[in-house]
Amino acid sequence: MRLKVLGRAKLKGDFFVPGDKSISHRALLLGAIAEGETIVGNCLVAEDVLSTAHCLQSLGVRIEGVGTENVKVYGVGGANFSKPDSNLDCGNSGTTMRLLMGLLAAHEFESWLIGDASLQKRPMDRVAIPLQKMGAKIEGRTERFLPPIRMHGAKLKPIEWALPIASAQAKSAILLAGLFVDGTTIVQEPALSRDHTERMLRAFGAKVVVRNLTVAVFGKARLRGTKLVVPNDPSSAAFFLCAAAAMTDAEVTALSISVNPTRIGYLDVLRHMGATVIIHNERTQAGEPVADVTVQGSKLNGVTVAGELIPRTIDELPVLAAIATVAEGTTIIKDAQELRVKESDRIAAIVSELRKLGAQVEELPDGMVIYGNSKLSGAEVESHGDHRIAMALAIAGLLAEGETIVNNANCVAISFPQFPKVLSSLGVEVEMT
Repeated sequence: MRLKVLGRAKLKGDFFVPGDKSISHRALLLGAIAEGETIVGNCLVAEDVLSTAHCLQSLGVRIEGVGTENVKVYGVGGANFSKPDSNLDCGNSGTTMRLLMGLLAAHEFESWLIGDASLQKRPMDRVAIPLQKMGAKIEGRTERFLPPIRMHGAKLKPIEWALPIASAQAKSAILLAGLFVDGTTIVQEPALSRDHTERMLRAFGAKVVVRNLTVAVFGKARLRGTKLVVPNDPSSAAFFLCAAAAMTDAEVTALSISVNPTRIGYLDVLRHMGATVIIHNERTQAGEPVADVTVQGSKLNGVTVAGELIPRTIDELPVLAAIATVAEGTTIIKDAQELRVKESDRIAAIVSELRKLGAQVEELPDGMVIYGNSKLSGAEVESHGDHRIAMALAIAGLLAEGETIVNNANCVAISFPQFPKVLSSLGVEVEMT
């Protein structure tokens, strides 16, 4: 499918985005191993979360409401999954594969985790190696453990593990495995990554201690089913908030999004660039801070995004790069080599496609340099099969003169099927063909 947008619109209005993808995954996974029923409201309906639900069903977990926003999970009460009759297909979802590896490490049967062509290029070594240290047997292609992944769980032992790169998925996989051991499992991070797993484990009754960049989970935990409502996804909201920031006189408000500090680094970047960001109506939902967020546009300035900001902006870097093309001065993104092993090589992808629109962008091994004040012109660009690249390019198209066409844009359904509809509601001429 092709996504067409007409540039030079001024975004105005309030909007909702669907439930948070990261939290939806975790609610299903923890509900699956808890005792009793877990009711998940505002669960994201998108391909990645459906992959998690279908894998859990293949492991013998009864789930009602799959494919809707209201889901009920009947937990198996610990390491009591059933041996699957077929491969566990994680689709395009790295979160599904990595977090399931943590749970399957404690199940003493063999299983295979597979995925689509993109997922088969994503290394699983940061999860596989510590899980092997805990006692699981894991095989993959090459020393980077490329999928398919062969798992054979075991009686696990606790470890203390220092992550080489801040990664919420790697941290979460180790913590999930640590639920089943005798003793305490400790994970140390070099920088703060998203902490949804730690928050939700507490909501399900696990004992978790966080001190600075160290997280400890106490084993032989008995999780209890609960009821929760997933906050709206700040990463989905980022596309519209960033677009408005780059448009003088634009103003949009994202309603009821998570404002977890580990997820909204991009709002800090927008403030540094000169946009007005207002967080209001703050409250707590499912153990997560939630608020309405308003962004008012202005002429932006170039900034440097690096260091501890990177884990808090990793999913939003493509759209931040897109709006940096029209900022005053130069924007530098570095320390973001993790972008190379996402659904696509996001550094190479966004650089090559922004150039087609007329941007001056230089590729770095761990990021890029974006030279601002570009006069963008509509063009035909490629999604590279990556949902976040597709949506970031649509936002770049809004800043360009004329029509921009994003080819192979059906991948937006991986995380945000409603993206074109929300764009249209804010005043953009948009068409999916």
